[in-house]
Amino acid sequence: MKLYFSPGSCGLASQIALREAGQAFELIKVDFGTKTTAEGDYFEVNAKGFVPALKLDDGDVLTEGAVILQWIADTYQGHKLLPVWGSRERYKALGWVNYVATDLHRGMATMFSPFIDSASKISFAESHLAPRFEYVDGHLARNEYLMGSQFTIADAYLFNVLCWPPRVGVDISGYASIQAFMARMEQRPSVRAALEAEGIQRG
Repeated sequence: MKLYFSPGSCGLASQIALREAGQAFELIKVDFGTKTTAEGDYFEVNAKGFVPALKLDDGDVLTEGAVILQWIADTYQGHKLLPVWGSRERYKALGWVNYVATDLHRGMATMFSPFIDSASKISFAESHLAPRFEYVDGHLARNEYLMGSQFTIADAYLFNVLCWPPRVGVDISGYASIQAFMARMEQRPSVRAALEAEGIQRG
């Protein structure tokens, strides 16, 4: 398998999940500016031009981070990266995946936009992002991971997105439970290996 990524972007979650599942894969770095890789034109891999993309051994390509995460969990079920098929807990976990994707990931994308002025970003962070951070922080105050004591793909995705606030001047240091979650995640071998592979330093 080949995982196409850009350092620090949303491909980190997929990389963590693959490592949690004990899978061998090749990391292919995508240059966002030129949409190229060491292999050539990235649009030939993913016509959307976005990361991550996961090229399977049979040549098929999966796109969209949340979908790639679910594919990893469903393909390597023995690693329990999602609750079992048909269970109510599974849908709760997928609810968290979608919450991270639509409320946090999409919201943080606004903060990276070069088309929005600084004042508007500050207002957006206070009015839109802060309540969502508070919600997650309150949940993590009662749970080790999003689904309680069991790590799932939702945690990989949440960790990925919560790495971004410091990069755009959003201070989340006051959310004690989020900080404890991030520290807990960084103790996982899969997370440490993924951060090292992307050249990301935290703390």
